[in-house]
Amino acid sequence: MDDNNDGDSDTGFRLNRRTALGLTGAALGSLAFGTGPATADMSNEGEDDEMNDNGDRHRYRVTVSNLTSGQPLTPPAVAAHKPSVGVFSVGEEANEATTQIAENGNLDPLVELIEETDAIKGSAVGGSPLVPAEDPGDTDMPYDASLELVAEKSAGFLSFISMLIATNDGFTGLDTVVLPEEVGQSYSYYAASYDAGTEENTEDFADIVPPAQALLGVSTDDVGSGMSNDDLAEDGVITPHSGVAGDDDLDPDVYGWDDPAALVHVERLD
Repeated sequence: MDDNNDGDSDTGFRLNRRTALGLTGAALGSLAFGTGPATADMSNEGEDDEMNDNGDRHRYRVTVSNLTSGQPLTPPAVAAHKPSVGVFSVGEEANEATTQIAENGNLDPLVELIEETDAIKGSAVGGSPLVPAEDPGDTDMPYDASLELVAEKSAGFLSFISMLIATNDGFTGLDTVVLPEEVGQSYSYYAASYDAGTEENTEDFADIVPPAQALLGVSTDDVGSGMSNDDLAEDGVITPHSGVAGDDDLDPDVYGWDDPAALVHVERLD
């Protein structure tokens, strides 16, 4: 896929709503309202124990900002890796990791993938959803998050993914963009929105994770769904997201957005 780089330089993930907004089994409700940790580390353990702080690793600050007017994002997940790792690609089927994030905000399969993939050299995830900057649901939750990412120096690329919470299977992300090489150097990337092609876009609250309502200040009798529904499954491919049509519960004036969906700023610290 082609991700948008704004050009400014300051110097194989197909993942149940069981842990829809969380990591390592945290309850959906607790993380949805910001009671989870600020960040969590998902780094590979093996080689990291043998590395020292004198040049074997690089440290980055990755700041993810929600640019939408009507879509909360799940806690952002970022990974540093070698070029052989592919997160997603437009026109291809979503892998399990991407499927589970896009449908359910479930990070468990992604965590498993990171632990099992030697080419992924470091990772981190935020501890809170990111709401639109104007916070239409009066949640007092952030619209951006800064993550510290420590990775083996052989990792030259960054990937990012986050669910568009008030969608059936929408997500935003970056696939294999370049990490800054020099200390103090930084890059900014715009992340577009995508449809995973794995679930029908019913736009019915009954089929969407529960925080889709609360995070935007909406209240209905539909409690939402905590599991994928096989009856809604699609066998499609990843495409640019067409947005909210307004055919059911999702009001485009509330939940609609324009691309880009997120801004990712990454700076090498040391």
